[in-house]
Amino acid sequence: MSDQRVIIVGGGSVGLAAAVFLTRHGVTPLVLERQPGISVHPRATGLGPRTMEFLRQAGLEQAVNEVAVDMSAGGAVKMSMHTLASADLSTAAPSAVVGNVWGRSDPSPARLRGVCPQHRLDSVLLPAARDGGARVRFSARVNACAIESGGVAVTLDNGESFDAEYLIAADGVRSTVREQLGIDVGGPGALGEPTVSILFRADLTRYTAGRHFVNCTITNPDAPGLLVTIDGEKEWIFHTRADDMTGVATHFTEERCREHIRVAVGDPGVPVEVVSVLPWRPRGQFAERFGQSRAFLVGDAAHTVPPIGAFGLNTGMADAHNLAWKLAAVLRGDAGPGLLDTYDAERRPVAAMTLAQAMIRLADPTLHWDANATERRAAAGALHAPVVHLGYRYDSTAVIDPNPDLPSTEDVLADLDGTPGSRLPHHRLPGGASTVDLIGTHCTVLAGTHRWIAAASEAADRLGIRVDSHIIPLPRNEFHAWASSVGIEPDGALLVRPDHIIAARIPTTPPAPVRLLDRMLTRILAR
Repeated sequence: MSDQRVIIVGGGSVGLAAAVFLTRHGVTPLVLERQPGISVHPRATGLGPRTMEFLRQAGLEQAVNEVAVDMSAGGAVKMSMHTLASADLSTAAPSAVVGNVWGRSDPSPARLRGVCPQHRLDSVLLPAARDGGARVRFSARVNACAIESGGVAVTLDNGESFDAEYLIAADGVRSTVREQLGIDVGGPGALGEPTVSILFRADLTRYTAGRHFVNCTITNPDAPGLLVTIDGEKEWIFHTRADDMTGVATHFTEERCREHIRVAVGDPGVPVEVVSVLPWRPRGQFAERFGQSRAFLVGDAAHTVPPIGAFGLNTGMADAHNLAWKLAAVLRGDAGPGLLDTYDAERRPVAAMTLAQAMIRLADPTLHWDANATERRAAAGALHAPVVHLGYRYDSTAVIDPNPDLPSTEDVLADLDGTPGSRLPHHRLPGGASTVDLIGTHCTVLAGTHRWIAAASEAADRLGIRVDSHIIPLPRNEFHAWASSVGIEPDGALLVRPDHIIAARIPTTPPAPVRLLDRMLTRILAR
């Protein structure tokens, strides 16, 4: 028997990220992962800007970019061709990876330089979690869990048991924890044809000519599928149709995999090493609730999204980030347990929107990839990708006067306008930092006058918690323009949560700012 405050079941990317985010707040969880180590077979490669903001806040942006495939010099987001050898990439016009997605202006201070397969991301998250004090145990298969008086209990298949105050289930689409808790799932379920994912090594540089792409649809009817960049040179994944979901190992022998890959590449003699073969099928799945008492679902345990638009992994990372600061606030006594109710209230609607957007794109992927498909997106009810990744808004008791309606389905900058419940707008500050970088591990007051700094300090003392505060370091005229852009007067302020979400606008300085902040923080933190 061992005691800790938080147990995370599942040590994939979302589980490890949850551990990293918790350690930043001084909570050192136990992570239990059934696999013997980090998976070598990545299931996702795209990290969105919101995820990169989380990693930037955790001090990991540079480390993740260092292990990512560098496409900053130009590359195609998506290509389609008969075989890889049938196109001369050396003559293709370069295009920035983000150029056809993010539009006229940059809404975020953080960006991945290309693609980062999950096993590379995990190679950063695992040591970061351990360095922060988290314990990560592999080959730890959970077969039972229960919510008990004042905590949770987890039992492994070897009989070993653990107690904790809270449990985070990051154990995937077939979540043992979700099943044990009796939480049902809904949604469309299995989608499309059974598929096999083949991780292989082959030197394809003679065909890529030093150019990169995120993925390439192979239209050759003898080996149709999707070629996905892992390192852009010698490591790749090929997704192709499976005969069924049960006979993959029998039907997709190493030799058959090599033959498929050679046909897709267009070179019958290219040496191919098959590393791993995984059967899978796109799914749309949604838990009926994301939390139950002291247990919470994140990532694929809560929602499974078809793999288009890089929505799945990134939505899971946002789950972990949202939950981590709330758990930490409750554990250190800054917030009441009611704050944890806002996890489901905030994340379920966003995950439902994300699943709906993925389903729309599954019917017509060009709605995602074509930046000029504005009218077709509007007709189909599809939001532009930046809006899905960054523009969502929360509506819960942890936001004062929220407005969940989006003013724009195409321009994410219009959605990031300072409305409570939306992410703090990115504004570049002198020295190169961003307004987003001003937000740490506690609620933060952003203002242009020192009166708010004193008020924040006094309110924090009265409540017995920590509240950060910053004077926005901008020249007077630029500050006035910034204040106007976020919907406050120059003598007003923003109250921002640790997840960069605006908790409240304060349009102008009231007669009693300390009492106002006291009331706002008490409400937001459910004290």
